[in-house]
Amino acid sequence: MISRRDTMAMLAALAASPAMALPMFRDGTAHPFDRAWLEAEAERLAQSPFQPLPDVPQGWQNLTYDEYRWMWFNPQRGLWMDEDRPFKVDFFHPGLYFPRPVEVNVVDGGVAQTLAFDMSLFDRTDQFPDLPVDETMGYSGLRLRAALERADIFTEFAVFQGASYFRAIGTGMNYGLSARGLAIGTASAQGEEFPEFTRFWLETPEPGDATQVLHALLDGESCTGAYTFRITPGDRTRMAVTATLYPRVDMPDVGLAPLTSMFLYDQTNRAGHDDFRPAVHDSDGLLIHNGAGELLFRPLKNPASLEVSSFVDTDPLGFGLMQRARTLGDFEDFEAHYEDRPALWIMPGEGWGEGSVQLVEIPSELEIYDNIVAYWRPRGGLQAGSPHRFTYDMEWSHEPTRPRDVAPVLNTAIGGNWNRSTTLIAIDFADHPLLSDDPDTYTHLIRTNRGEVTDGVLERNPGTGGLRLTFGVEPGEHPSMELRAQILREEEPVSEVWLYRWSA
Repeated sequence: MISRRDTMAMLAALAASPAMALPMFRDGTAHPFDRAWLEAEAERLAQSPFQPLPDVPQGWQNLTYDEYRWMWFNPQRGLWMDEDRPFKVDFFHPGLYFPRPVEVNVVDGGVAQTLAFDMSLFDRTDQFPDLPVDETMGYSGLRLRAALERADIFTEFAVFQGASYFRAIGTGMNYGLSARGLAIGTASAQGEEFPEFTRFWLETPEPGDATQVLHALLDGESCTGAYTFRITPGDRTRMAVTATLYPRVDMPDVGLAPLTSMFLYDQTNRAGHDDFRPAVHDSDGLLIHNGAGELLFRPLKNPASLEVSSFVDTDPLGFGLMQRARTLGDFEDFEAHYEDRPALWIMPGEGWGEGSVQLVEIPSELEIYDNIVAYWRPRGGLQAGSPHRFTYDMEWSHEPTRPRDVAPVLNTAIGGNWNRSTTLIAIDFADHPLLSDDPDTYTHLIRTNRGEVTDGVLERNPGTGGLRLTFGVEPGEHPSMELRAQILREEEPVSEVWLYRWSA
C-alpha cells in the first residue's frame, strides 16, 4: 500500500516532470495507484447504487455501421509509440454499439493519470459526419500491440472493448471467441445483466518486459470488481487474472471466467444449412478437465431451442472452448479463415470449490451472432457483504497444453445411415501413440441415459491415422438423449470422454 508521504512525494515529482505534463492527460487526474487502491475503490463503489458513466453525444450514438468504420485510430499515434517500450496501445472511438466511454489511465511510478479524448489520434474519410466533442467524450476501448514476428512491426494481440468483453490471439491467428469479466443471469428468466469495465489502468512497461499489466474496474447493478490482467503475448498468449468481486446484492446465478463464441453448423448438424461451406464456427467443442482428473469433450451444437448443460464438479482443473477443425478444407472460407481462430483454456489458480461448468447453447441462423457461452458457476452463487477473490490463468492458442496424455476427440459426424432407417454417430479420435495398435486391442464404452444405442464399431481411419467409433442411436419416443463414449485398453482410458446431447 502506498503511504501518504510517498504519495505526496510522487505527486510533487509529477508536477515537476515536463514529460508527464502533456495535454494528453486530463488536468487534476493524477492519483496514487496500486492493487490495494483498486480493491478499495471497488469496495467503496459497492456501498452505493450503480451510476453508469454518461453517454456520449447523440450524434455519435446515431452512427451507422458504415459511418462508424469511416473513422479509425492512427497506429502511428499509439501510446508509447515514440518511446523504447515493448508494448504499444491503440484506442477505439465511441458510438454505435458503444454509447458509454471508458476511462483509460496510465500508471508510471505508482501514479496514475487519465487520458483525455483526442480526435487528432484518428484518421477519417471525408464522409465521416461532423460530430460534437464535449466533456462526456472518451475512448470505448483499447488494443494492445507488440513486436511478435518482427522487431520493427507491432502487431495486435488483445482487445478490450464493450461491457466486460475482451479477446486475444496467439501469433498468426485470427480473432474468434471472446471472454468476459463476469456473467450474471445468463439464460435466466429474469434476463442477463452485463456489468462493464468502466475504468482501465495501463502500467507503463520497461524495456525488455515480456508482460503487459492492465487493471480494470468492473461496475454494474449487482456487483463491482477489481481485475488485474498480466498479459504475455506469443504463440500462446497467456493472461494471469486476479479478480476481487464485491456484490451489491446476493448473486445466485453468476458465472466466473465466462467465454463467448459462435457455432452455426458442422458435420453434426449440416442439414438445413444451405451454404457451400462444410462448417461455420469459431469453436467446435467444450473441453473440461474435472476435479477427478477426467478429460471430457462435448461437441457444440446449434439447437432448435435454448439448451443449458451443467457439468457438476468440485475444484475443476480446467475448462475451455476448443477449435479442433484446423485445415482450410474444414471450412473452405478464404475470407473468415475459421481454422485460425484460437481455443481458450481456463486454469483455476486455487480450489474453486463446488459448482458446475455451464454450457449455454442458443439457436442461431447467422454466423454474425455469438450463441455459445461457457463459464464456472459456483454452487450457492456469491453473497453480498464480503469480497470474493478468484485467480485463474487463460491461454489463447491453437490447442492448450494437454493436461492428460490421452487421445483427443478430433471430429464428430451425425446423420442417417444409407437407407435413413437409423441415426449414426461417428467419433474420430486423433492419431495418438496410445491408439497405435490394432483396433481389436481396445474396448469402448457407450452409455445413454434413455433410449438405446447399438454396440458400436471401432476401426482405423486411414485419413487421420486415428480410430473411429461408430454407433447408432435409437431414441424411441424420447426427444433427446445424453450420450457418453470412450476408448479403453485393459480398463484404462486411452481417450478423452466424448459427451453429447442428441436431440430429435
